[in-house]
Amino acid sequence: MSEIVEATSKGKEGGGSASIQCPMLNSVNYTVWTMRMEAVLRVHKLWGTIEPGSADEEKNDMARALLFQSIPESLILQVGKQKTSSAVWEAIKSRNLGAERVKEARLQTLMAEFDKLKMKDSETIDDYVGRISEITTKAAALGEDIEESKIVKKFLKSLPRKKYIHIVAALEQVLDLKTTTFEDIAGRIKTYEDRVWDDDDSHEDQGKLMCVKT
Repeated sequence: MSEIVEATSKGKEGGGSASIQCPMLNSVNYTVWTMRMEAVLRVHKLWGTIEPGSADEEKNDMARALLFQSIPESLILQVGKQKTSSAVWEAIKSRNLGAERVKEARLQTLMAEFDKLKMKDSETIDDYVGRISEITTKAAALGEDIEESKIVKKFLKSLPRKKYIHIVAALEQVLDLKTTTFEDIAGRIKTYEDRVWDDDDSHEDQGKLMCVKT
């Protein structure tokens, strides 16, 4: 999650001040940061200093100050010599493109892993839900929020058919999978799993009792 910092700007007439929220750039949110920062600059009529690159000195100073408010100190030291906001923006971009490519590669690997997910026969529902949650959390940290309905469908499809086919078929009949949450569907399957295991244990205990009586 990106940190939000506040910058304060005074009106041209000197009367009062306005609080401007700037998104904080970090190692994994460059794409989202550019979208948010562009929105901030547009709201304050400063985006023209970036594209096409206005020479208005006052607007450049303001845009440059906002950019400096939204990046780490280590990056300010690298781009601080740039005199215009457009040059600062391009310098930030060039230093983050490499990191962005690494992030995209990691995201592609995660999504491929998500597509191949399948519950093992030796796994419990809790174990498998944990694996799915780990992948979706990592994807979200890289800027990719996997839709809830996609997670639900993937979860149901990747359960062992022999063990879960009846409960999956029943849930698909009574629930709208487009609106059902992953937490809800996982809870229902977990309840089913617990009941099946309880029944198995009960049958085993009864068998042992019959052997003892015999």
